[in-house]
Amino acid sequence: MTFFIETFGCQMNVYDSELVMNILLQNGYEKASAIGKADILFLNTCAIREKAVERVIHKMEQYAHYRKKGKLKIAGILGCIPQYSSERLKKELPFIDILSGPDNYDKLPQMIKESIKNKRIHEDIRLYKEQNYDNMLPYRENKFSAFVTVMRGCDNFCSYCVVPYVRGRERSRSLNEILKDINDAVSKGITEITLLGQNVNSYNWNGMTFAALLEKVSETENLKRLRFATSHPKDISYELIEVMSNNPKICKHLHLPFQAGSSEVLKRMNRGYTKEDYLGKIEKIRDSVPGIALTTDIIVGFPGETDDDFKETLEVMEISGFDNSFMFIYSERELTYAKKHYKDDVNRKIKAERQKQVIELQKRIGLEQMNGDIGTIKEVLVESVSKKRKTEMIGSTDQNRSVVFENSGKIKPGDYVKVKITDAGSVTLLGELIK
Repeated sequence: MTFFIETFGCQMNVYDSELVMNILLQNGYEKASAIGKADILFLNTCAIREKAVERVIHKMEQYAHYRKKGKLKIAGILGCIPQYSSERLKKELPFIDILSGPDNYDKLPQMIKESIKNKRIHEDIRLYKEQNYDNMLPYRENKFSAFVTVMRGCDNFCSYCVVPYVRGRERSRSLNEILKDINDAVSKGITEITLLGQNVNSYNWNGMTFAALLEKVSETENLKRLRFATSHPKDISYELIEVMSNNPKICKHLHLPFQAGSSEVLKRMNRGYTKEDYLGKIEKIRDSVPGIALTTDIIVGFPGETDDDFKETLEVMEISGFDNSFMFIYSERELTYAKKHYKDDVNRKIKAERQKQVIELQKRIGLEQMNGDIGTIKEVLVESVSKKRKTEMIGSTDQNRSVVFENSGKIKPGDYVKVKITDAGSVTLLGELIK
């Protein structure tokens, strides 16, 4: 039987989909090249926002016709949404066969067999403190860059966030398992690794800190670039900043969500730091790692956010100089502290207007950051042919800035090339290949 997996959401979900692929391949299933050719369809999902839930339900409704045609035998939903909305999924998608949370992927082969045998839905959304998928390697679809999970779950309980409820409590993978994963990837020709966790900075395995883990991983032979995501501002240590400053393999890019500029709003969010704390760490990072590129997450319209609170968010953006921001309008999530204890009292139109202002400011700041690269020469990891022009390639610098340049005809994805930056947009650089 053949399977197809469509992935929604974060990088963790991309890694988990690769993990599921390998579990199924090792159990005799084959990977289909398209949904229409698959006997089994899984959507691996994210529940961070209500729109994400609605999108997945809509997608599965669109795919229902494959079931009616007879080719598709099993349709399932994996990941965070089954943890968050299993009853809604069963009600709105009655043809679903399997619902699996992120801690139960190793049970999928058995769930598939049982579902085919008895023609009823099989659901497993239990969370396990010890589940790290030890001794299970992912299937590597990307031939030059890979994700490696170093920890799963979260203990932060930010008041707006469902992650601790849908991915369970925090647990770190052992150094041995992480290195096994990385060595497997590098042996396949992969040269860039991104270490993943809901909060990588709180990694702790037998006393080993995340900074120490970075140093150990960087020793891997034939590994050229090392990235990580996502960091929590309260846990960014001076030890980590020093490692980033001194280790040439660690890319000069840091994703550091600040979420809101007002210390009062941050307190209600249960973020564990103030505006001053955040800006102090930004200053230390920029002083210690010259040329580092920063990206962030921002939520507008959190309960109780005033006009003055919002102005502080814009102020943090101006001071920090982010390359890019992921900007969200606050929406209530079941299970969270904010849903239970705070009234969603910011008018919808005000939320939309604040998001618009954030987007416009980010475009200006992003362009300023990108313009700083004009005239410089960057080493670029080639990723793919440009979608706009097949004569052009697109790749990324170690600052995680995208670069488009004319292909010489001999360059392929996975190559490292030198590019002189000639122009810039707010999110993309343009350059000329140095032969």
